[in-house]
Amino acid sequence: MENTQNIEKENILWKTKKVFNSITPFTLLDFNSYPSAILWFSGCNMRCQFCYNKDIVENKATYCFEDFRNFFHTRQSLIQGIVLCGGEPTIHPEIINIAKELKQLNYKIKLDTNGLNPIIVKKLIEDNLIDFIALDFKSPKSKFTQITKTTENLFQKFLNTLQLLITSNQDFEIRTTFHDTLLTTNDIYEILNILEQYNYNKTYYIQNFMNNTQTIGNIKNKSLINLPQIIDISHYNFKIEYRNF
Repeated sequence: MENTQNIEKENILWKTKKVFNSITPFTLLDFNSYPSAILWFSGCNMRCQFCYNKDIVENKATYCFEDFRNFFHTRQSLIQGIVLCGGEPTIHPEIINIAKELKQLNYKIKLDTNGLNPIIVKKLIEDNLIDFIALDFKSPKSKFTQITKTTENLFQKFLNTLQLLITSNQDFEIRTTFHDTLLTTNDIYEILNILEQYNYNKTYYIQNFMNNTQTIGNIKNKSLINLPQIIDISHYNFKIEYRNF
């Protein structure tokens, strides 16, 4: 009887704990063209200078899972996927139960993550709760503190997540946001070399910084460097594609 009560209490707690900033009810751009909604998790364990989700990262959560329950149950015929985004979703242990609940409703799930919580990512993969993961490769180790405002030793946690994904059957991509005030072409080559060392064999995406609002580091305007014309990709064993250049 006591165990049953504890389980019921835990179920109530995760469903009513405020972890979300907001929800975007419809998108065709964020999950392989699946009609999807985006769940924006509040808070982050990074403070990336180019981050345009300043309010999501710095403000307290406003909503819990129960607040969106009716939405999830009534949109099953209209959307196929749910994107777990932020902020950083994996700083919230509740993400495991949230993903389970969404899977029971037959949604496909995408996770956007910075990779600093390989334990949570591994759990999501092992329990078959994620259909696609987008992992942000913020910078090489030499600039990790400067760009993410975290400590350099956390770079190893990112590498652990990278290795986990590469050695799993999980569908995923690696991407880097480029702005020439933060990263150089040599930094991109350093990232490419790391991916090669880890035997990465999917497509690596380099995204040109695009911004229409204030960023955490007050970064403005897109990069002036045209990377597609500069980076030599001929000797890498994986594809490299560019976004917004």
